[in-house]
Amino acid sequence: MRAVVLVGGFGTRLRPLTLTTPKPMLPVGHEPMIARLVGRLARGGVTEVVLSLGFRPEPFMEAFPDGRCGGVALTYAVEPEPLDTAGAIRFAADQAGIDDTFVVANGDVMTDLDVGALVNAHRNFGAEATLHLIGVDDPSAFGVVDLGDGGHIRAFVEKPAPGTEPSNLINAGTYVFEPSVLEHIAPGERVSVERDTFPRLVDAGTMFGLATDDYWIDAGRPELYRAANLDLLDGSRRFDHCEAVASSAAVAHDSTIQRSVIGDGAVVGAGALVVDSVLLPGARVGSRATVERSLVMGVVGDGAIVRDCMVGAEGRVLDGAVLDGASVPAPS
Repeated sequence: MRAVVLVGGFGTRLRPLTLTTPKPMLPVGHEPMIARLVGRLARGGVTEVVLSLGFRPEPFMEAFPDGRCGGVALTYAVEPEPLDTAGAIRFAADQAGIDDTFVVANGDVMTDLDVGALVNAHRNFGAEATLHLIGVDDPSAFGVVDLGDGGHIRAFVEKPAPGTEPSNLINAGTYVFEPSVLEHIAPGERVSVERDTFPRLVDAGTMFGLATDDYWIDAGRPELYRAANLDLLDGSRRFDHCEAVASSAAVAHDSTIQRSVIGDGAVVGAGALVVDSVLLPGARVGSRATVERSLVMGVVGDGAIVRDCMVGAEGRVLDGAVLDGASVPAPS
C-alpha cells in the first residue's frame, strides 16, 4: 500500500528552528519527525511513501540517500507552486501514478494510531474516504465532524466558531482514500481538502470516520513539538521511546537534567540546569546556565537564563542574559 505524506509547509510556527531545518526533519527523540511518521505507516502495511513537498527536497534526499526510510521506499513530488492540501494530494498522487486505495498523512502529526485498523475500517465501511478522528477539549481550532451511526460523517466544519461545534471529534490528520477522491480535486489548482473536498464527500454521502483514543499530538506548534519529544521519555507512547541523552552528547557531570531530551553532539556545561526542554543536535548550554521549557538549537551563554524560549541554529543568548518567552534570533 502507498501513502502520500504532506510535508510542504513552511513551518512558520516553529521559526527560528525551521529557518535552517525543514519541520519534518526536526528530531523527535533523536530521529527526524518524518522517520517516526514513516515508521508508523510501515507498521500499518504501507510500503511506499510519496513525500508531497512544496520546496527544498534536498534535505530529505540527503537524509535518505538510498531512497528508503527503514523498509519503506520514498519518492518525492515537488509542487511547482503552492497547491494547498487537496491540490498537493492530487499532484503527488498523479506524479506517483496512484490508482488504488491509499493513505494520506499530515507530516507533523505524532500518533499511535494503528493505520492498518484504519484501512480495515475503511474497507468495512465501503467508504470513498475515511478519516481518523480524535476527541479534544477545544475542537474549534480544527476540522470538526458530526459522526452518525455506522461511522458515517454527516457534516464536516473547518474551524467552527467556539460553541458552534457539532461535536468534539476532530480531523486527526490521517486518512484513507479511494483513487476516486482525486476526481473531486481539480488538477493543478489550489484546493483545500478541509474546506472543499471533505464537504463534497459529505454531500456525496461517501465519507466515514473512525474515532479512537490513541495518543495524538500536532507537533507543528512549539509547545506541542516540545511535548512530542518529552512524551517519549515517560512511557506514554505505545511504540516509540528514546533515551534522554544521546550517546554523542557531552553533559557535564555536575549539571542537572530533568525530563529533557539532549540531542546528538549537544553540550551542557558545568553546573547547568536543563528542565522540560529539548536541546537539538549541536546545541550548546554554557556553565551555570538555566534552560526551562525551551527548544534550543544554538547557544545559551554562561550563566544565562532562558524560559519558554526558542533558540535557532544561528541564535546566541549572551552570557548572563535573562530571556522569557523569546525567539532568538527574533522574527524579522
